[in-house]
Amino acid sequence: MLDISTLKTVQNKVTEWEKDRDVVPISQAQSWLELIDSNKQDERTLAGAIYALLARDRFSKYYRFDPMIKNWMANSFQMDQHNPLMDKLYALEQLEKIKQSTFSLPLTSIRETDQSSARKKAANQLNDVAEKELSLLNEAYNLLHHHQTNSLNDAAAEHSYNLESMLNMVEQGLEEYTVLSEASNEYLISASGSFYSPEQVKRIKNTISRITELKEQWETLMEQTTTSSAHETNPLQELEHMIGLESIKNRVQRLYHYLQYQKLRKEKGYYLNDERSLHIILTGNPGTGKTMLARLLAQIYNQLGLLQRDEVLEANRSHLVGGYVGQTEEKTMNLVKEAVGGVLFIDEAYSLKREGMSGNDFGQTAVDTLVSAMTGGEYAGTFAVILAGYPEEMRHFLNANPGLRSRFPESNHIHLPDYSLAELKQIAEKIALDNDFILSNEANKELEKRIEKEQVDDSFGNARTVKNIIMDAIFQKGAEVGGQRSSNMDDFALLTAEDMKNPSMKEEMNNEVSALHQLDTLIGLDEVKQEMKKLASFIDIQNRRKKEGYQAVPIQLHTVFSGPPGTGKTTVASLYAGILKEMGFLKRGHLIVSGRSDLVAEYTGQTAIKTRRKIREALGGVLFIDEAYALASPAQADFGREALDTLVEEMTKQDENLVVILSGYPGPMDQLFKANPGLQSRFKKSFYFPPFEANDLVRITVQYSNDYGYYFENEAEKYLKETYEYMDTSGNARFAEDMAEEIFQQQAFRLSNSAELTNEQLQLLTKEDIQAARDYKHSE
Repeated sequence: MLDISTLKTVQNKVTEWEKDRDVVPISQAQSWLELIDSNKQDERTLAGAIYALLARDRFSKYYRFDPMIKNWMANSFQMDQHNPLMDKLYALEQLEKIKQSTFSLPLTSIRETDQSSARKKAANQLNDVAEKELSLLNEAYNLLHHHQTNSLNDAAAEHSYNLESMLNMVEQGLEEYTVLSEASNEYLISASGSFYSPEQVKRIKNTISRITELKEQWETLMEQTTTSSAHETNPLQELEHMIGLESIKNRVQRLYHYLQYQKLRKEKGYYLNDERSLHIILTGNPGTGKTMLARLLAQIYNQLGLLQRDEVLEANRSHLVGGYVGQTEEKTMNLVKEAVGGVLFIDEAYSLKREGMSGNDFGQTAVDTLVSAMTGGEYAGTFAVILAGYPEEMRHFLNANPGLRSRFPESNHIHLPDYSLAELKQIAEKIALDNDFILSNEANKELEKRIEKEQVDDSFGNARTVKNIIMDAIFQKGAEVGGQRSSNMDDFALLTAEDMKNPSMKEEMNNEVSALHQLDTLIGLDEVKQEMKKLASFIDIQNRRKKEGYQAVPIQLHTVFSGPPGTGKTTVASLYAGILKEMGFLKRGHLIVSGRSDLVAEYTGQTAIKTRRKIREALGGVLFIDEAYALASPAQADFGREALDTLVEEMTKQDENLVVILSGYPGPMDQLFKANPGLQSRFKKSFYFPPFEANDLVRITVQYSNDYGYYFENEAEKYLKETYEYMDTSGNARFAEDMAEEIFQQQAFRLSNSAELTNEQLQLLTKEDIQAARDYKHSE
């Protein structure tokens, strides 16, 4: 329901929209339409205007009256039958129909040399075509001659339709197709056996010739309308219409104007000794438009006469690098020859210089061959090279190849930033519209959630990911609606929140037991469970407070797990990650387990890279560092401190996108924090995992056995507890599971001489098996 103030605001915005296209996003228009009361005349009129403007803007982008536009037009007419914009759109639709259908049917040729049956068949086909075309021409004539209105004249003037020329050609068409109909009909009446009238065939052929000429004139006339030439934009216009990329648009426009200036100077006879290089470096994360920009640059170079073709030859490492001596030079030069006159685009160019590359890797050979072709010989200056890749990797790659770097001046380095959330939603809306779909308001909200969940690290695909989400939603829609024979327009053009939900996430929600419930089922660890539940409750309440507009208390998620081996630290860490995902704090909720060897390298400068690589794996989840105290080695040449410094730096940078758990024995962990006071402020939460008591170890062994279809005989569990009370159980849960496996083996040995075994014998574990397993463990 629109109140008076909101109604006035919307009316003013619609008035502004009428003057300027695309000032209101579809999602905004939809939200207005949902609030309109169709029982109120002023609001019905407003709804009619909104639907008409939606139809107008969509037509101005695609220049076709698709089902979505027709649906909006029908809705507009239903709401307000006197909207002048709708009258103009209906008139334009009729003009477009005339444009597409008139003189559109193919004509069959007829020859004297054909057999009589072939001539008769051709005459029949020509007679049918003439009758159908006369029907279409009469419709066009009635509109152009008898039903010209202000709306039709306005639509024609706005889109460069020449009504007078169209009417003149339609009248000629009526005359010629009437002649064709009569001539072909007369031929069919007079033709008998092999006898036919050559004069009638000649008359048909002459008429076909005149109609063919008339069809060509019609096509030429129709090409002059703005709806035909709408897509013939120059590269700068195409770039300007793209969403976002404002800084890139400015840089490319300046480059275009400079190259245009350079061309004009040449034409006037001025000489420039150091011409601007056409070679470009494009950096950016996946889906930021690097390939698209390379294609636009190729078009610009071609349009300005700097390159013969506007074609882009796309390549990667596999296209340039061979497997044996001499093959790389050959492959690289073949690509250069193929790219001559256009642009050679090498994606992920940094892969030509692999870290720690061995002597038989020929990436550097490809680079050297390419530089040689760019700077000398018959191909220099005949093609442009565009290298693309991740920013950091490209920087290292160019620094390692000074000869290559010198061919790409700094001013030719263009960085494409990630799209903002608002821009990604605009891109999603455009992709949906390109496929004749629109998003409901709820679908837009679900889209935002999916985008935010995907935005975990540098591998996020930006526009590419958004396109995948929309196409996946269309698939979900089709899979649900297909086979139902629905006639509801929404089933074919509206994407809902349900369509937009990630199908794999829906399946997980249906099948997965909550992490908190799984935590409850763990044996022992009562204090850890209690503390974990308390933390989960705290997070839940802070989330609720935030939704209600209250200030949320900062939540400390980085934790320390201390305790002896086998006490469940890794298991609880995995459940902790799951809990944080369920509560909306982590996007992936996975666990990456690592140790010193995963973070620390052997050479100076490599540890930070190695640590960051492991952190990248953990983004959106939990990084679990086992025996973390090993990073605080007292040796001066040790790089563990560098790993810790990098870890602290990345924790600050990634904020809530990364949770770190440091794990190890209590004493050494205390020493770690004393050696690195900066860590203490980041790990305020600590969980202690005590050794398991005999009762809990028995429960673990029994549960593990039950999981594999075994059970213990009466009194066996009591005997197992007595056994554990005097055994060395320092392995804790791990020891209890190892003990179960040893009992399985002792049972198998006991039964090995029996010829036939019952199901009960195969499942039963006895005191004898426990004793044998205990004795074996003592003897190890």
